[in-house]
Amino acid sequence: MNIEIREQAPFSVVTLGGDVDMHSSRQVRQQLLDCLARKQPLLVDLAAVTYMDSSGVASLVESFQVARKQGSEFALASVARPVMAVLKLARLDTVFPIYTSVEERLARVD
Repeated sequence: MNIEIREQAPFSVVTLGGDVDMHSSRQVRQQLLDCLARKQPLLVDLAAVTYMDSSGVASLVESFQVARKQGSEFALASVARPVMAVLKLARLDTVFPIYTSVEERLARVD
C-alpha cells in the first residue's frame, strides 16, 4: 500500500496505490481524515489501486460522510477497474462524485 498526499489548490489530493484491505485500510482512513481536518476539499486518486475490500470501501464512505458534515467536497478520480467493480456492486458509484482523472476535476475549479 502506497499513500501520497499533495496539495493541488484548492484540493488535498491523496493518491493510493496497491491493495487497500484490512491490513492497510486503517492507515488510509487516518490519512483521509487528517486531510479533511484541514477543511480543504479532498480528491482521492485511485488509479493505482489493484484491490479494495470492504474495509477500504468503509474508509472512503466514512471520509465522504465527514466531508459532507463539514461542508467540504470529497471526490474520487481515476478509479481503477477492480475498485469500480466493488463500488458498483455496493451501488456507491452513484453516491460518490467520480471523475475520470485528477486533471478533469482540477480543470473545473471555479
